[in-house]
Amino acid sequence: MPSHLFADRPASPPPERAVDALISQTRRLRGGVDAVRRDAEVDEDDPRGRWQRALCDLAVHQLDDVGAQLGQLKDGLPADGVEAADGPGSALPEAEGVVEPDAAAAGTVAGGVPAGSLVGRVGSAEWDLLTDAVHWSPELFTVLGRPAGSRPLTLDELPSVVFVEDQALLTAMVTGCLVDGKAMDGEFRVVRGDGQVRTVHMAGEPVLDGEGTTASMWAVLRDVSELRRSERAVRASLDSLERTREIERTEHRLAVEFQEAVLPPWRGDGGLPDGAGGLELAGRCLPSDAPTAIGGDWYDALRLPDGEVLLTAGGLTGHGLSAASAMTMVLGALRGLAVAGIRPGALLGHLGEVLECSAQSALVGAVCCRYDPRAGVLHWAQAGHPAPLLFRGGTGWALPRPEGALLGAVSGAVYEQARVRLLPGDVLVLGTEGLLGDRGASTAGEADGTGRLLGLAGRLERAADAQECARIVVEACGTAPREGDACLLVVRVGAAAEV
Repeated sequence: MPSHLFADRPASPPPERAVDALISQTRRLRGGVDAVRRDAEVDEDDPRGRWQRALCDLAVHQLDDVGAQLGQLKDGLPADGVEAADGPGSALPEAEGVVEPDAAAAGTVAGGVPAGSLVGRVGSAEWDLLTDAVHWSPELFTVLGRPAGSRPLTLDELPSVVFVEDQALLTAMVTGCLVDGKAMDGEFRVVRGDGQVRTVHMAGEPVLDGEGTTASMWAVLRDVSELRRSERAVRASLDSLERTREIERTEHRLAVEFQEAVLPPWRGDGGLPDGAGGLELAGRCLPSDAPTAIGGDWYDALRLPDGEVLLTAGGLTGHGLSAASAMTMVLGALRGLAVAGIRPGALLGHLGEVLECSAQSALVGAVCCRYDPRAGVLHWAQAGHPAPLLFRGGTGWALPRPEGALLGAVSGAVYEQARVRLLPGDVLVLGTEGLLGDRGASTAGEADGTGRLLGLAGRLERAADAQECARIVVEACGTAPREGDACLLVVRVGAAAEV
């Protein structure tokens, strides 16, 4: 019901073409949003997906209301609000298979109006202070769940359908309007006759007589339950997404700390602390493209009690704190077995037994080398891992891989052992899967990462030391897309090696 304030200045009807254009635009936008909502594959365990779906639902609710209101604007003031609002153009078409929350369960309400339609969500009222007359539009009976044809509630009776906690808010709004002449704009919860709890938005203003005294109060009440429910869903899903991100950041920080604590402390000084075996060493960790994807990759070099040097690199499947913590266990076991004098092939077999005993669910790929500086011989074995790359005289190649399955994949697996003689000036590159490529690649042509590195043979030949070799490798492969982190160990044989 329009306010008496504007009864002497009737608004001219809006241009029909402009309204039709707005309705068409709203329908197209509604269809586009709904298509996004249908196409989105939402994993209930993915907080980001739930947040995106909640935003789409909220947008659909709002566009439905806009379309319905534009339809009413086009139709003009109906003689019978309930019947006219269901006419053509009164609402946007519902997308196939989409049902508004509570609409199906609520069925129909007063006057046979579907609960999900705009007619059931917007109504108007006027309370005459001079005659105590109350005028409700038919739609308002639907909004408040009152039987059609029943007596409308007076201002004194209206709080009886409002939640006790919200009655003070309603009283303050009405008092401010009647006493102070303030416009009303607020929300409260009501309990409808059918027992449903709904959220109602009330906007209104005082109607003044010729002397400026409040003669009546006019208001529009709108059921915004579905809209508020969608907004709450967006907030809840966003909060869940933020909590998940905070957990990921914490796990990433702890994983980095694990990695920093376990990997060799000599990463920047060019060799083992005592220069064992005449080897120059340089190690690098290359972060993944996804900052939360740090995992269980490692590289290591260790002087053993018999004077030989352990060289190893590897990684666990999976990412995050669990993979990093499991890596510390695997690397500790590997070091202990090497110190005990166990050769690389047998060492990997024992390491697989350790994983079985520990019920470690991750699979582990590793390359284990034991270098004898007196003989200049490298003994090595691998477990489902890319082979080391050897560079000599401006040429590079991948060492032929002995047989060996991923640790944890086969119970009681046997690992073959290979040997190769190293010469002064040789450069040996050990890297994890993220650097060298596919674990299963046996030749250079089968792995893009390996092929890229073998093309650096000339530059590595001219490099001054192992640190420069590592910088060359990182420059070539550091910008390559990687789903996980990667580790690199560069070993350069010095003239002190006995051959």
